[in-house]
Amino acid sequence: MKASKIAYKPVGLALGAVSGMLAGAAFKQAWKMIGHDDDAPDATDEDRTWQEILLAAALQGAIFAIVKATVDRAGATTVRHVTGTWPG
Repeated sequence: MKASKIAYKPVGLALGAVSGMLAGAAFKQAWKMIGHDDDAPDATDEDRTWQEILLAAALQGAIFAIVKATVDRAGATTVRHVTGTWPG
């Protein structure tokens, strides 16, 4: 295993935590913007429809994937800029 990949592990873990927080905040804002309640439904919310629950899950998944890919790519690009080596 390359040294740059090993050195990137703690950075990747920290970026993962940050991206999770960013994605959670972005999802809450997006859910409010599309005109739904302040809180997104859970799969077990009895008073919510299938459509609303599945829409929330799809939106949340898309936002988390986009934020994670963006943060991971930015982190790897920064590591290459600083060290001259791609961490993957």
